[in-house]
Amino acid sequence: MLHTGRHFLQIPGPTNVPDRVLRAMDRPVIDHRGLEFSKVAVEVFEGIRSIFQTSGPVVIYPSSATGAWEAALVNLFSPGDRLLAFETGHFSHLWRDVALRMGLEVEYVSGDWRSGISPDEVERRLSEDKNHAIKAVMAIHNETSTGAVSNIAEIRRRMDAARHPALLMVDAVSSLACIDYRHDEWGVDVTVCGSQKGLMLPPGLSFNAISEKALAANKNAGMARYYWDWQEMLKPNRMGFFPYTPATNLLYALREALAMLQEEGLPNVFRRHARHAEAARTAVRAWGLEIVCRNPVEYSNSVTAVYMPAGHDADHLRQIILENFDMSLGTGLSKLTGKVFRIGHLGSFNDLMLAGTLSGIEMGLALAGVPHRTGGVTAALNHLIGNLIGDFREAKEQLANSTWTALPRSPMGQKL
Repeated sequence: MLHTGRHFLQIPGPTNVPDRVLRAMDRPVIDHRGLEFSKVAVEVFEGIRSIFQTSGPVVIYPSSATGAWEAALVNLFSPGDRLLAFETGHFSHLWRDVALRMGLEVEYVSGDWRSGISPDEVERRLSEDKNHAIKAVMAIHNETSTGAVSNIAEIRRRMDAARHPALLMVDAVSSLACIDYRHDEWGVDVTVCGSQKGLMLPPGLSFNAISEKALAANKNAGMARYYWDWQEMLKPNRMGFFPYTPATNLLYALREALAMLQEEGLPNVFRRHARHAEAARTAVRAWGLEIVCRNPVEYSNSVTAVYMPAGHDADHLRQIILENFDMSLGTGLSKLTGKVFRIGHLGSFNDLMLAGTLSGIEMGLALAGVPHRTGGVTAALNHLIGNLIGDFREAKEQLANSTWTALPRSPMGQKL
């Protein structure tokens, strides 16, 4: 089928790249050893800290987030070290597998792929580890395959309650710049992220935000490393340089994306994502379909994973939607293949884009013959409208209660 207009990319990453970011990338490559580049890099290093909400260093690699997983592991541990990880979905499996291939031992707590990490279980496991053999807890903040969020702040409180010295390592790949995330306040030691989701960039950059405790552990780590070595990165980073060729034009893109996030304000970014996520879930409920994440407290504001009715294939639905409406939805991963489709509502996204996304799904459900109720789009729109009306009334009340001085007016009545 011949398609007109723009493709709807509604997978949970890579996300839509704003035109401003695309234009920022579209410039000649410059000398990455020169003063002009160092000024850009220093600005980026400073700006990215505010997104992680940290005062510590953030290392930027030219790689996918998988590289950042590996970087975190090789910089902190020695072969044979023991880690504690929790099964929340596809990406918890992958991070565990990276650790196992590197000769680390992983105590992997089984899960149901519908929930976040249990803080009670974290405290129990660490309290039983009397000899402090566990060197770190590995946690996925927002499990992209299921749309379930783990409470990182509470996990840290439980680690402290157990009086255990383990490091806290967090994957924030699909939550950073979408869901409130506080590296310093929550006591995270290493946060791993990638560029292609909330940061609104193409794939190709990854990040390690690093605590002082992690830097101290790095001095005793026995893993072989070169490309990923924090110390080799941090030394030239202080002057705005890298030990090897960086992804120069992606750094221009990152600078522009950081500017966009700062202009909107992180609290507003988080509110926007929460509004869109709840509207999407409202549509799913109206259709009579089931959300994968079981506990509403753990619902993701980045992605909503949806079960198909028994006997219906999610990939068939996705294919029909792609062919007829030029829209891509996320596939089910691993044991959720064919059972689940995922709606990405993160990054550069607005109310009308969500309305178009949900319309494509509702039409696709009808074309594919999937049992459902109509009215999901209308329910979502009513939620969005109600939310906006509430915001308007709140702003009006704040204005009425504020003290202000009227501007003088000209004889014709215009404000001067």
